[in-house]
Amino acid sequence: MHGLHVFASISSVLSPMRSFAAHQAPESRLHVKEGLTQKSDIDVLKRLLPYLWAYKVRVVLALAFMVCAKLANVGVPLVLKELIDAMTPSSALAQGFGAAGPVLLVPFALLVAYGLLRLSVSGFTELRELVFAKATQGAARQIALQTFDHLHGLSLRFHLERQTGGMTRDIERGVRGIESLISYSLYSIVPTLIEVVLVLSILSYKYDAWFAVITVLALTLYIVFTVKVTQWRTHFRKQVNELDSMAHTRAVDSLLNYETVKYFNNEAFESKRYDQSLNHLRLARLKAQTSLSLLNTGQQLIIAVALVCVLYRATQGVVDARMTLGDLVMINAFMIQLYIPLNFLGVIYREIKQSLTDLDKMFNLLEREKEVSDREGAHTLSLQEPPSVQFVDVHFAYEPSREILKGVSFEIPSGLTVAVVGASGSGKSTLARLLYRFYDVQRGQIQINGQDVRDIKQASLRRHIGIVPQDTVLFNDTIRYNIAYGEVNATTEQVIQVAKSAHIHDFISQTALGYETQVGERGLKLSGGEKQRVAIARTLLKNPPVLIFDEATSALDSANERTIQAELKGVAQNKTTLVIAHRLSTIVSAHEILVMQDGEIVERGNHERLLSMNGKYAQMWALQQSGADQGAEPG
Repeated sequence: MHGLHVFASISSVLSPMRSFAAHQAPESRLHVKEGLTQKSDIDVLKRLLPYLWAYKVRVVLALAFMVCAKLANVGVPLVLKELIDAMTPSSALAQGFGAAGPVLLVPFALLVAYGLLRLSVSGFTELRELVFAKATQGAARQIALQTFDHLHGLSLRFHLERQTGGMTRDIERGVRGIESLISYSLYSIVPTLIEVVLVLSILSYKYDAWFAVITVLALTLYIVFTVKVTQWRTHFRKQVNELDSMAHTRAVDSLLNYETVKYFNNEAFESKRYDQSLNHLRLARLKAQTSLSLLNTGQQLIIAVALVCVLYRATQGVVDARMTLGDLVMINAFMIQLYIPLNFLGVIYREIKQSLTDLDKMFNLLEREKEVSDREGAHTLSLQEPPSVQFVDVHFAYEPSREILKGVSFEIPSGLTVAVVGASGSGKSTLARLLYRFYDVQRGQIQINGQDVRDIKQASLRRHIGIVPQDTVLFNDTIRYNIAYGEVNATTEQVIQVAKSAHIHDFISQTALGYETQVGERGLKLSGGEKQRVAIARTLLKNPPVLIFDEATSALDSANERTIQAELKGVAQNKTTLVIAHRLSTIVSAHEILVMQDGEIVERGNHERLLSMNGKYAQMWALQQSGADQGAEPG
């Protein structure tokens, strides 16, 4: 269960990817939500059972202990009856016990048996929980881990459209629902059913059928009333959960965007917005509580009437000498043992239904189809030297109504650098996402050494590619951890070496904790330039044969940019490199420069050739050289 919080931290780390959401349209949002139809409770249970059946020995043992506990529990009133009858003076005399010793001997033995049965009930119950705890926790852990891995396997489109707070809440409730479902069903519903069968059998065998008839009628009415009212209450519960998720989403989103809130002095606005969510949640919870009170009142009325009827017949039997005082006590004890757990049937049924609903939501995440997946027979990419990368007539659209790339074709020769420039929205950064297979092309191919990337396993493809993104996102951990993320088994010396290459070692050394300095949520304790240098360092540590620099120095000042550009130029030697740039001065030495406009390559060539063409590139160069350019824009 400790792993639950991982979802929240990972999801919050990934939240800046929402900046890409401008590319997404309502159609894509519909794509994200498809397949979320609620399944039947039986279907959900079928999904859960294999996880539990992995611990089949423990399941069988737990069921055996549960049956033993119920047998002992039913035995308690039987022994109590014998004890009461043995203590009745007329009964003792009828059995010929004149002396005090024999009279006390039988009750003492019954008292010992009564105590042992009571102890057995607790003992078998604790053994059941002890044995089954490993199965419960193991299933919860397996499902949580599988969901976590599956979320990492979903496409970028899903993560752009998800709501971090609501999704993490759904996952937490789903994992918690496993424990609730098992606890309420195995520990409450099933034992109660076993006890009902045993008690009805005893009442039918020992006494007239009316005891069983009254009990069955009461149980039936009780269950029908509980189920009907609980089903009526379900929409209140769903509304509470939806509003709870909405409030949580708003709170998380606001806190993740703390700086933006401060920039626009909107603390009061965020507080009011959150308070509105809390107020709607409060009203929904009040409705849920009112309906719960109605349910509890109806249940108690049914139980009270049934108890009066059963005890009336038992009392009449004692008066008519057809039954003993012990029989009356036994029947009363049976009824109490049956109706005490039934008092919670409404809560149990509601929690089971809610647990099934929560599990269904989490299983829906597991069943969400991966937009980008490995083809059957996909092979592992193995490179002995820097590969060539080819974009062959690539067409791509985030949404059908707007094509982003329109037949783009170019090659990055082995060990050389190709740069892409162009206005915002021209499709530059999309090239990097497609090469990484965050999305698959709709038409055309992207090839590495002539192999279609769709025929290569995603893990091995990405292992050979390193990227320094424009928007650097860091984990809420230490600087060492974030740099070493490029190679998790790296030594301290290797981390320091790449930090020096990225010109951030001196800054780290000046902090009180050095490489153990915490960078904060999404790295907000660091400046934009410091975060970008950490990103450069971890990519250098990964040392892949293919590099992507997406505005890799956009957050740096001119002096640091020139220094790091020289370092990056050295790193890019003998590596196949794609540079996405806005500042043209950073890519003048590229083997080839592509100028993109509206998803097409309108000019290509090296720096000198493009200037001589006196076209789009030459205009951009003149504009930047004159100082008219106002800063970097994301592609």
